[in-house]
Amino acid sequence: MIVLPLEGIRVLDLSRVLAGPFATQWLGEMGADVVKVEPPNGDDTRGWGPPYLGEESLYFLSTNRNKRGIVLDLASEQGQEAARRLADRADVLVENFRPGTLERWGLDFTTLAARNPRLIHVAISGFGQTGPYRDKPGYDVLGQAMGGIMSLTGEPDGPPTKIGLPVADLNAGTWAIIGVLMALQARHTTGRGQYLDVSLLDAQTVWHTWAAQHVFHDAPRARRMGAAHPTVVPYQPMACADGTLVVAVGSERLWRRFCTVLGLDHLADDPRFATTGERSARRDELMALVEEVMTTRPVAHWAAEFEAAGVPCGPINTLDDLYADPWSHERGHHVTLDHPGVGTYRGTDFPVHASGEAATPPAPQSPPPTFGQHTAEVLRELGYTDAEIDRF
Repeated sequence: MIVLPLEGIRVLDLSRVLAGPFATQWLGEMGADVVKVEPPNGDDTRGWGPPYLGEESLYFLSTNRNKRGIVLDLASEQGQEAARRLADRADVLVENFRPGTLERWGLDFTTLAARNPRLIHVAISGFGQTGPYRDKPGYDVLGQAMGGIMSLTGEPDGPPTKIGLPVADLNAGTWAIIGVLMALQARHTTGRGQYLDVSLLDAQTVWHTWAAQHVFHDAPRARRMGAAHPTVVPYQPMACADGTLVVAVGSERLWRRFCTVLGLDHLADDPRFATTGERSARRDELMALVEEVMTTRPVAHWAAEFEAAGVPCGPINTLDDLYADPWSHERGHHVTLDHPGVGTYRGTDFPVHASGEAATPPAPQSPPPTFGQHTAEVLRELGYTDAEIDRF
């Protein structure tokens, strides 16, 4: 029998919308018992549609599996007391309320940790629990804009562009998971929990890696490059006779192979293009020569030629293309579960594949809960009588 890595860990999920629910879904996939608390009008994303599957929004379904769902009014004394009882039993609490909200309700870390010193409290916000933006509402598009991501996304002569997925939310959720695993490991040594302050804006800054180095060391600043690489050339989508192929010439060895495939061997030793720095400086001149050849043949031809020569290349897939790809099926990107409200739930799978004699691969535990599905069940576990549950 496989024991999942977080089996025995209890997570109290007070979060809504995306960053928090994304984090707690994957904690549940790792085996944690996640109790999701929704307000009387439900998680906001239950109403984010169309599209809907039956009465469930696809947005809500995307990040809420592996959870038991209950309804509590945290603005009421009754709801607050139930939440405190849940926190007394929890190892981890995840929330994304505006800073100061839980203090007003008596559900802040200081209050809860006095009752349960082993509690790990994860507070996800737009801009953090301190600083001048503390009370500013947090949304993904603000995280992308203020976090510098939009300034680097888009065509060089076009406007700043939002990435097509809510990456500020998803990135903050990912760092929340990392923080939880860090704090659980630390608790083995200290015996105590801790407070983790995760913000959408903080999570964006760590993505800048080399681009931040340009600022720290006063080098030429990163700028919008469309789908091209700022320093490595050629490394971008390339027009063919019937479509577009992405080719990544990431080394001098690959540059020579690339030139041979195109019948442009003379360019490999041309001093204008001898190094990646020189190719970058003459990007437009070089790419005009390259596309003059590539536009004479279709995508399939060049893909086969580059693959045979060991030059990395690939198509620009739509999501339909991706999930229809045999690779996607072999890697297990499709999860199917029975759902009481919609019949069959389908979702994406955990992206880390564990193997070996001691492997504990995560696995889906349950479909997203229907609204309030487990309220009575969880309240009974907290010691409430049926009569008391009726009053909820």
